[in-house]
Amino acid sequence: MIKIDAKGKTCPIPVIEARNALKTVEEDETILIVVDNKIAKENLEKMANGMGYKWDSKTVNEYEYEVKIVKGLGSDKLVKDLETKKEENTLVVISSDKMGDGNDELGQILIKGFIYALSESEQIPTTIIFYNRGVTLATKQSPVIDSLKKLESLGVEILSCGTCLNYYNLEAELCVGQVTNMYNIVEKMNVANKIIKP
Repeated sequence: MIKIDAKGKTCPIPVIEARNALKTVEEDETILIVVDNKIAKENLEKMANGMGYKWDSKTVNEYEYEVKIVKGLGSDKLVKDLETKKEENTLVVISSDKMGDGNDELGQILIKGFIYALSESEQIPTTIIFYNRGVTLATKQSPVIDSLKKLESLGVEILSCGTCLNYYNLEAELCVGQVTNMYNIVEKMNVANKIIKP
């Protein structure tokens, strides 16, 4: 059995670490994931259900939860579904260095989690476009540069609005992807099958 200590790790890291561990084990092998909050436990349970795996969970105390997942035949169906699904021209547009409205610190945590999850997803977008404050995420001081570089290495086109980089005096700070313009952004949106805006 593989044990993963994911206590103190924010969403979606426990789920991603569990998925990665499941890829390395044989059928009928078990992984045990330890988390420190109920939401992480429930997310792991949902993931196991979605993959068709048997699972069991227990509450050790209010700061420790355990989820056991047994790898089963469900994965074969999931992998086949992903392999046969038609590739879509999916565009992700990010206009801020935060995700959602409300608390700025929480918004920064959420956008970091979103981009990390995107980099670990089985289905990656065709293109990511950054504009307005979103362009800061593609610069040297960004907390998500490693995830963006991974996405770029997987073939994702990463574009940042040149006007926005210029406005924030960040032209020299761009360290992943290419500079684009509003005409190109409109063209990319026009031909996209799906546009995601976190």
